[in-house]
Amino acid sequence: MITSPFGTIGPYFPYNFVDGCEDLTQCDGQIARGCHILIGGRVLEEGARPTRNTIVEIWQPDANGIFRHPLDPRCAQADPGFSGWGRARTDAQGKYQFRTVLPGSYTGEDGSPRCPHIDVMLLAIGLTRRLITTIFFADDPAGVSDPVLNCVPEAVRPRLFAARNASLDSDGLTAYRFDLILRGENETPFFLD
Repeated sequence: MITSPFGTIGPYFPYNFVDGCEDLTQCDGQIARGCHILIGGRVLEEGARPTRNTIVEIWQPDANGIFRHPLDPRCAQADPGFSGWGRARTDAQGKYQFRTVLPGSYTGEDGSPRCPHIDVMLLAIGLTRRLITTIFFADDPAGVSDPVLNCVPEAVRPRLFAARNASLDSDGLTAYRFDLILRGENETPFFLD
C-alpha cells in the first residue's frame, strides 16, 4: 500500500462499504424465493497466495431469471425479497462467501438462452483495473451453450463453473465453491468491461 503524509493513496475500502452485503436472500423485510445457496471460495494471486481485503461484488438474476434492474423488461416481476446484488471482503486467507439463491435462466437480447450465472467484479489494492468474470451453474458443464461462455476458449471454460462442495454446506444450505485466480496457472478467465 502506498502512503503519504496526507494519508492513504489508492483504493481504500471502509468497512461500511462492505459490511452486511453478503446476504442477498433478504430484502425490504422479505425472504427471497427459490433455492437458497452459499457461494464462496478464495481469491488467490500467482503461486496460490491469498489476497486480503479484496472486494468481491456480485449481481445476478433471481430464481426466475429476472434482474432487479430497470433495464430488465421483466423488472416489475422481480422477487421483492431478493436484492440481486452483494458485496464481500476477503479475509486473511483470501476467503469470501455469499448467501444467495440459485440463479434462474433467462433469454438474452439475441433470443439465446442464458445458462444460470452470477456476474462477479473484483476490486483490490494493486489491481490497475477492476476484474469482471462470470460464475456458471450447470450439472453438465460440457453440454452448456451460452453466448458469453462461447466467447471463452474451450480449454478454459471449466474454470468458469461453480463446483458443488458438500463439505462447505452450512445451516442446511447447499454450498458451491468458486476460487478466483488472478494470475498464473489455472487463471480465471476475466472479461473486458
